[in-house]
Formats: sequence, C-alpha cells, structure tokens
Amino acid sequence: MIPRAISEKITQLSKKFPVITITGPRQSGKTTLIRNLFPDKKYVSMEIPETRLLALSDPNQFLANFPDGAVIDEAQHVPDLFSYIQGIVDNRNVPGQFILSGSQSFLLHHRITQSLAGRTALFRLFPFSMAELQTADISFKTYEEYLFTGFFPGIYDQHIDPGDFYPNYMQTCVERDIRSLQNIQDLNAFIRFVGLCAGRVGQILDLTSLGNDCGISVNTAKAWISLLEASYFIFLLHPHSRNFSKRLIKRPKLYFLDPGLCCSLLHIEGREQLSNHYLKGALFENLMLLELLKRLNNQAKQPNLYFWRDHHGTEIDLIIETAGDLVPVEIKSAQTWNPDFFTNLHRWNNYGNYPKDHSFVIYGGDETITTSSGRIISWRDLNQLKLS
Repeated sequence: MIPRAISEKITQLSKKFPVITITGPRQSGKTTLIRNLFPDKKYVSMEIPETRLLALSDPNQFLANFPDGAVIDEAQHVPDLFSYIQGIVDNRNVPGQFILSGSQSFLLHHRITQSLAGRTALFRLFPFSMAELQTADISFKTYEEYLFTGFFPGIYDQHIDPGDFYPNYMQTCVERDIRSLQNIQDLNAFIRFVGLCAGRVGQILDLTSLGNDCGISVNTAKAWISLLEASYFIFLLHPHSRNFSKRLIKRPKLYFLDPGLCCSLLHIEGREQLSNHYLKGALFENLMLLELLKRLNNQAKQPNLYFWRDHHGTEIDLIIETAGDLVPVEIKSAQTWNPDFFTNLHRWNNYGNYPKDHSFVIYGGDETITTSSGRIISWRDLNQLKLS
C-alpha cells in the first residue's frame, strides 16, 4: 500500500471524536486506507444488498452486532442509520467507535449536519498526490505524463492503462452514483455535458453557454454542476472579494478533481498529444491547483485558495489567503520563464500596495529561482509555496 498523507491526521482525530467520516471520489482508496488504519474494526459495506436491507429494516438490531463499533462503507445508502449511531455514541462517549465512508458528499454531509454534527471529524480522500507517488518511488519526467495518467490508485496498483480506466470509471460512476442522486432521464445528454465541462477546464463557469451547447436549461445545467461537485468529478475555484475594483468577476472557475479523467473526456490518447493541445495551459493550471488543494486537504485544513479577475481582464490565477495576507500566484505551463509572467502580479501589488517581491509564479520548468520581479517556482518544487 502506498502511504497516504492524510493517515496521520485521521489517526490523531480518531482518538478524540467518536465518529470518523471519510468521503471522496469512488476508487480513490477509501476502503484500503480505512482497513489499513483500523484493522481491528469489523467491516461492513452497504453496497452489499443483504447487508443494506438488514440495516434499513432493523437499524437497532444491525448496530447491536457491533458493540465495539464498526467500519461502515458507502454509508450514504443507509441515511437513517446516522440517527441511531448518534444515540450510541452519545451514550458510550468513546472515541473512534464508528468509521463511516462514502463517495457522495452531498448525502453524507446532509445526514451529518442533521445527526452527527459535533460528533464526527470529516475528511476527504482524493486520489494520490504527486508527493504520495514519489514516496513510493513513482514519478514521471514530465508533467504531461501526470496529466494524462492521473492519480487514481487502480491505475498504479493494478497497472490499468488510463485509456482503459477512465471510460469505465466514467460509466460506472454515472450508472451507480449519478442516477442515485438525481433522476436523469437522458444519460447521453449528461455525459455530453461532462465532456463540455472538460472543454471549459480553467474557464469562468458560464451556465448559459453550457446549457445552450448541451440543449438543456440553465437551471438543469446548474443542477448538474452541483451533481458533479457532489460526486467528486469537479471542483470550483471561487473569486476573492478583495475590492481593488468595484467591478469584479463573481462566478467561479471550473476544474476537475483528476486531470486524467479530464484528458479522457477530451479524447486525449497519449501524453504526446498534450504537447500542442490548446488546453495544455489550463490542464497544467488544474494540476497545480489540485496538488495544492490535496496538500491542504491532507492536513485537514479548510481550502484558502481563490482567483481574482476584474472586468478589464486582469487576472491572478491563484490567491492564497493566509493569516492577514493575500499571496498572488500565476501558473504558467511554459518550461522557460519570462519576465512577462509577472505583469498581472505587479498590477495586483500596485492595487494593494504590496512590495514588488510579493509575487510568485509556478511554471513548467525545472529551475526554482528568485528574480528581481519575484519568485519562480518549478512544478517539481511546489512544496516550497507556503499555504499558511
């Protein structure tokens, strides 16, 4: 098993909270991680029909089989069980009694706020990060290889080609998860919608354009975007509200939670096709943002990542909100750095009266250096960018 960076925090909080809840994309390694961290806990999966039927028909009797608690996998299938778990943990007051996991964040979060608020520590397990792969001596020479291959564990431990993995992953998630969250009549239209989202990776979310291109209403497009978020297909980067200008973009930008899935939806069949692909810059931006998001997530920290753009087109790809400070970062896929990378950063610094060296650029090259205009950080040295 490739060690997961989030393990330490889960173990730590399992000694303080009676319930641990772990959500994340399907096949991101939740079951493997949980069974490794809690080998002495009895394990049950709610995807087994007989087990789910027992839990739904007689919750008290079902939970009585686990006097010392249990791991309950895909717990969103038995939402009524949460109220009974609440009663048990309130009576026993023992940390680490139940470990819940699931691949549908909306259903789990809804039940947690109703029954387990204040009783559970909530984690999200994403597919591997570059750092996690490197601890297992798995690394690629180019970022294009990371983009095309993606980070799902099955690709690495089962040696599945990305061209085989992602189409099947997409079909499985649509059939099993999407349909259970919302009654979508035309699955082909939905799959086409996801493909259109891939073609807009790194762009400001335009629901009207998406709806028109897919032949659906704006309200349906909005509902489907929420569905993709809840099923861990995409994430939205929201604009920061610092009022340097009264006219700011207020819509979020669209990214995917795995670049390999996005490449598959774009019908990219190999890393060679990425060299001159028109979305190469956006995909690189997606990869860098995702790695920073994973780092925060693995430390159980709330995301503090934003972007900034005004109506004049001045944009900062990433704003990191730290204690009392806003750190601007540009993300460029070019392998050779250029002083022009700092143009918008300097405008931002002038707006906010920041010093000139308060500027950072992540780029596709190999050298990390400090220049008179700011700090240039190689994609390989992303850990040098401070997030708090």
